[in-house]
Amino acid sequence: MNAQNKIRLAPDLLDRFRAIVGPKGWTSDAETLAPHLREWRDLYTGSTPLLLKPASTEEVSAIVKLAAETKTRLVPQGGNTGLVGGGIPFDGNDEIILSLQRMNRVRALDPLNDTITVEAGCILQQVQQAAREAGRLFPLSIGSEGSCTIGGNLSTNAGGNAVLRYGNTRELALGLEVVLADGQVWNGLRGLRKDNTGYDLKDLFIGGEGTLGIITAAVMKLHPLPAAMATAFIAIPEPQAAIELLALGKAATGGQVTGCEMIPRIGLDFVLRHTPATADPIQGRHPWYLIMEFSSGRADGSIDATLEAVLAEGFEKGLVLDATIAQSEAQRAAFWKIREAMSGAQKPEGASIKTDIAVPVSQMPAFIARATRAVEDYLPGVRVVAFGHIGDGNIHFNPSQPEGWDREKFLDLWEPISDIIHAIAHEMQGTISAEHGVGRMKIDEIPRYKPAIEIEMMRRLKRVFDPDNILNPGKVVRP
Repeated sequence: MNAQNKIRLAPDLLDRFRAIVGPKGWTSDAETLAPHLREWRDLYTGSTPLLLKPASTEEVSAIVKLAAETKTRLVPQGGNTGLVGGGIPFDGNDEIILSLQRMNRVRALDPLNDTITVEAGCILQQVQQAAREAGRLFPLSIGSEGSCTIGGNLSTNAGGNAVLRYGNTRELALGLEVVLADGQVWNGLRGLRKDNTGYDLKDLFIGGEGTLGIITAAVMKLHPLPAAMATAFIAIPEPQAAIELLALGKAATGGQVTGCEMIPRIGLDFVLRHTPATADPIQGRHPWYLIMEFSSGRADGSIDATLEAVLAEGFEKGLVLDATIAQSEAQRAAFWKIREAMSGAQKPEGASIKTDIAVPVSQMPAFIARATRAVEDYLPGVRVVAFGHIGDGNIHFNPSQPEGWDREKFLDLWEPISDIIHAIAHEMQGTISAEHGVGRMKIDEIPRYKPAIEIEMMRRLKRVFDPDNILNPGKVVRP
């Protein structure tokens, strides 16, 4: 640590930060800090002398004003469920973590305007429940919804299982409240679908990972609560069948396909092996599976009939090998549990190199085939687990270590294997990060895939909004 950092984080300065939030709003206890200093995959760790837990926007503003005055670096953090190190400080012990988890109020719910106004620390599941109690649906749904926060979802533009029907988090946000890098508060909490009065400023902060400002509250869209869901677990011969079956489903429902998630047999094997209370929904072994879900505002059985008709047509065209339709909410939940367990089930199998690519939906089968072949040629014995949101063109293409390999030896190949996968995605007009973000992991990689003018525009925005680089430095883009 250099002399400047020692001065900036001197004990009296830390005391000034503590005074802003009071005795309940900070901790320096090593045991309490530990989960805030480690990314859940153990790829990134860091250090901090202080974790601040403000309880209001006013306290966040005061913290940022003091940070701006003293050039103290802040790392905003929500539920710490990110996958690219975006919420983890570096090892210099010169960054303060700013946790928004105490700011967890639902400020307002307007069912006639289909909006809910929530603070950034609200757990996603809490927002879903509040909407449901009002007879509405908040459709954002991801595996970490029991611990991730709305602020984190917005800062990373989280995707999830319902993007196909409802869009990413960006599409669900109408307005934001943001604390800027000088401590000023921008109140943009407007519940408007139309506002054509200039730049859409909120979109600068959504997906910005806290590098341009700190989101403290948001107005989010709600949707009608479906009266009926029809969900099938389908065995298919290949990824191309998933794309064609999706097209049949869209045509049959008028766009009411709520979910379309693909699972490879190896992924299903991992889940059945390592996740309690899971069972294979379909007898026999098949190369690929699809969870397809339709929703409807009418509980008259018509959506079930539509799904049955789509599956029947799929059988006739050779797109469906076998299928089972959920006959209860418990069975539906069991199908989705398999999908949600996919990430965790890879961990007991050893190291896994996570990638999060997107290509045009029509190109997904070709991408999976090319990338699988290329990775297997590079490392014979590697076990490719390619799964996820094929309906919106986003696949989690995760090579797992060959059986019997040393974990660290395999992780040493993270960069060359990722490079192979990312190069193919880029060549196919895709992206190297569809929903996980950039964070620490990809900050030096995206300049290879984005045009120089895009990187420079991002840098200009960073310099304008955060000229002293105090907000989550070293993430997303270097100023």
